[in-house]
Amino acid sequence: MAYDSNNIFAKILRGEAPCVRVYEDEHTLVFMDLMPQADGHLLVIPKEPAETLLDVSEEGAQACIRVTRRMAIAVKKALGVEGIHIAQLNGVAAGQTVPHCHFHVIPHEKGVVLRMHAAEPVAREELEAMAERIRAYL
Repeated sequence: MAYDSNNIFAKILRGEAPCVRVYEDEHTLVFMDLMPQADGHLLVIPKEPAETLLDVSEEGAQACIRVTRRMAIAVKKALGVEGIHIAQLNGVAAGQTVPHCHFHVIPHEKGVVLRMHAAEPVAREELEAMAERIRAYL
């Protein structure tokens, strides 16, 4: 299947759709999930067009996991949570909702049930405040 260059993450990368940026480098972009499963939920995406992890280059995959680890450390410190849930879904059958490779970094406290995936939008102001907290630990 050909990469869909009109998916929301491709539009974000081109500056055609808004996002709350947390971090960016040559190979990756990190932004807050607009419908987070927990406060502080963010997404790490490669800048290259790749639908799944199986499609991204080795260099892109390495950059993503390196940045995912860095973000997980920053989120854990910023929010003081016990755990971090890292998710990476490949294909609709696996629950992938945006056809662009991405890693979820989700703060997780023991006994706290995560919100439904892609279900409840959060106000941009709240996401900006959370992003600022996380950026302080980068």
